[in-house]
Amino acid sequence: MNPPESPFSLHGQTALLTGSTGFFGRGFADAMASAGASVCLFGRSEQVFLQAERLAANHRDVAVRPYQVDNGDDAAFRRTLALADQETGGIDILINNAFEFSPATGFNDPSGKLETISHDQWLRALDAGVAWPATAVQILGEGMKKRGRGSIINISSMYALVSPDPALYEGTQLHNPPTYGAAKAALLAFTRYVAAFYGAAGVRCNALLPGAFPNPDPIAFNSPRDEEFTRRLAQRTVLGRVGRIEDLTGALVFLAAPASAYMTGQALVVDGGWTIL
Repeated sequence: MNPPESPFSLHGQTALLTGSTGFFGRGFADAMASAGASVCLFGRSEQVFLQAERLAANHRDVAVRPYQVDNGDDAAFRRTLALADQETGGIDILINNAFEFSPATGFNDPSGKLETISHDQWLRALDAGVAWPATAVQILGEGMKKRGRGSIINISSMYALVSPDPALYEGTQLHNPPTYGAAKAALLAFTRYVAAFYGAAGVRCNALLPGAFPNPDPIAFNSPRDEEFTRRLAQRTVLGRVGRIEDLTGALVFLAAPASAYMTGQALVVDGGWTIL
């Protein structure tokens, strides 16, 4: 007699992950594959193909499909989502992880300050933070509803709930613009909306809210590359340290898996206690 399958198992399911080549994306892809899900990787650069090769080599029992697409090209993004849905026979888990960390959205650039940020920067951030996830839900959600199942996970941020602490940035060149928190808060509202309107069809939608997870890659645009800043982040948390990617992946698998079958429209905060103070 075979033992019952774990409520955290994703065997037989297919997950589609946007922003798959970034800091969170790499960890999220590995977590999905480790839990048994086949994975569709969406990425803007050719790195998505190298990532797919590495993931497939480490998880030979799951299918890995890479798709190179710029989410900002709406027509191409829609075509590629539909293609992935068709080629896999239907997406079961959608992880809306992509966001544009760049001066175009106001990040780490003097132009991104509240006093100077432009209309175009606001629109670019809202496009990446809200319209991209909404497009993915629009294209893939109908199939989920017809099949009567699906888990949509929107990657928001603790800054959807609280403001960045100005003291963190004193004496640094780093800057968290107002566009980011606003976009991530809007994504929470969208999460609740989808949960309300898709729930009767058996489709769940939740948000994961990470906090204090500095990108350790020194060449990444959103990496702080500043030990003092990282120390300040750690001191601001209740646990006294910044987050590591493995601190997030368990929560992600939980939201994707049957273990959270009665949970929808919720915001799961993983922030070392930052937002409780």
